[in-house]
Amino acid sequence: MSARPQVLVVDPGDQSNRGYCLEQVAASYDVVLLTGAQPSWEKPYIVDHAVADLHDSSALLAAGRALAARHDLAGVVTWSEWHLVATARLARALGLPAHSAEVMRACRNKATARHLFARHGVPSAAAMTARFLPEAELAARTVGYPAVLKPTAFAGSIGVIRVDRPEELPTAFAFASAGASRSREDTAVLVEQYLDGPEISVECVTHHGVTTAVAVTRKSLGPAPRFSETGHTVDADDPLLALVAPAASAAIKALGITDGVQHVEIRLVDGRPRLIEVNARLGGDLIGHLVCLATGIDLPKAAADLACGHRPDLTPTRRGAAGIRMLYPAASGTLTEQQVNQLFTARTPWLEQLQWTRQIGDRLLLPPDGDLFTARAGFYIVTGRDTAEVSARLDTAAGEITLTTQAAR
Repeated sequence: MSARPQVLVVDPGDQSNRGYCLEQVAASYDVVLLTGAQPSWEKPYIVDHAVADLHDSSALLAAGRALAARHDLAGVVTWSEWHLVATARLARALGLPAHSAEVMRACRNKATARHLFARHGVPSAAAMTARFLPEAELAARTVGYPAVLKPTAFAGSIGVIRVDRPEELPTAFAFASAGASRSREDTAVLVEQYLDGPEISVECVTHHGVTTAVAVTRKSLGPAPRFSETGHTVDADDPLLALVAPAASAAIKALGITDGVQHVEIRLVDGRPRLIEVNARLGGDLIGHLVCLATGIDLPKAAADLACGHRPDLTPTRRGAAGIRMLYPAASGTLTEQQVNQLFTARTPWLEQLQWTRQIGDRLLLPPDGDLFTARAGFYIVTGRDTAEVSARLDTAAGEITLTTQAAR
């Protein structure tokens, strides 16, 4: 019988993007898994599991209760955006540390978050919701052009688009509405003021209402008018951290968050931070892994610690930088070639990882017809002393990677 504390993880995600989270938590905890499919790659990291329809709140709750009956659980954690509310409900039902479902709903709903930011004086963007095109037209005239349209309750930059002129609005609203229709929570579209400036995120850890900003992530975006994220860099000595940490902390407090790991998205407008949104979980795109490579801070373990009511150790043990770049095709089509110069990889210790997530013969579909789930073919990660070195190495590695698609005839 293990003497380690036991934590219930709801939805491990896919191995390529979230495998590091489960691995790092399992280094300190016995992991009990609640998942939507029979475990495969997860098996070495778990002691027990249950399979349930994670989008059915009653089924999720019943499966969680069954696991709790078999184990002395110390906490419940998820790094899945889609299951934040249900996980909070489950933890509360089991008498374990958790936010209320209402707090998690506020984090999930961008319109609610905008309202709370305004109430608490957190610099953000003017915004209005719309369910029909005439409402969107009124909202865009009110907030002004350029405007951004996005699903009120979705993720992954799906359905997010910039509109520069009124004549573009009908097509943009249709695009945003299509993304919003995929939400199980709110199918409205948010029309908001465009924040013109570099986009970053702040990786935060909150314990008993006190937030520590541990790292800044600088983002690379794909071509306008969409907002697809194409890469990220994290530098332990990024001077932006001191500038943006107070705004991130204020936003977290405005939403009523008192404990957990947060991924806070911000734009710098004229050098000053303006809030986009607060994600009440670890950042995606392996950002938590980049933070660990750059600083040594273990965000997945911190999330599990907080879920179990413990203070996490946020002591940096490294002073470096790391970056990731997503592999997109030049055009939509069938993937016909994916390769990397093997001699280069063998002689390049700073190439931390290269992962293909699609196979030859797969169809890759770029926006506006597709999204990040249909467009990406893989990613690679590099390390370095600082952002400049990491950026240069990302460019160098790109020249050694081949990705080719063939359009349908």
